Amino acid sequence: MEDGAIVDLFFARSEDAVVETARKYGLFCRRIARNILRQDEDAEECVNDTYHAAWNAMPPERPNSLRAFLGRITRNLALARCRRAHAQKRDSGPETLLSELDECLPAKGDAETQLEQRELTRCIAVWLETLSPADRALFLRRYWYGDAVKTLSRERGETANATAQRLRRLRTGLRASLEEGGFSI
Repeated sequence: MEDGAIVDLFFARSEDAVVETARKYGLFCRRIARNILRQDEDAEECVNDTYHAAWNAMPPERPNSLRAFLGRITRNLALARCRRAHAQKRDSGPETLLSELDECLPAKGDAETQLEQRELTRCIAVWLETLSPADRALFLRRYWYGDAVKTLSRERGETANATAQRLRRLRTGLRASLEEGGFSI
């Protein structure tokens, strides 16, 4: 079923909207949640929460890309669940992913505004467009979808160290691009 038809089902408040969403995007959402939460049960609950959040958001929201909309909801819910679950102990899941990007993203401060956030988002999007499709996919799979370096290296047919080095070079490039754009890191 086409995304527009699925969104129309949400607007019609048809329960088939959730069924069709699960059929088309269930594996996609589960992969995002599983990569962040590392447990199948938690990932499944997160995906169900995604469907609930999508149900509550549509209407009034009509996403241009249902896949991106669901991916964003899933990722945010999984990160929030992970933060709650590991509030008192350090876990090597999403904190590691985010800490890898700390060295190339501006620090958050009191002066941070929505306008600055939009400009940062725009600068990152422009930088991503300069990458080769393979590097862009590698960067997004690691830092958006949370895929493990070992998984990425196996799929790329290279060592984990080579993939980690490529990711380090990409982060360095992002940092340089953001600094050139006026962001202080």
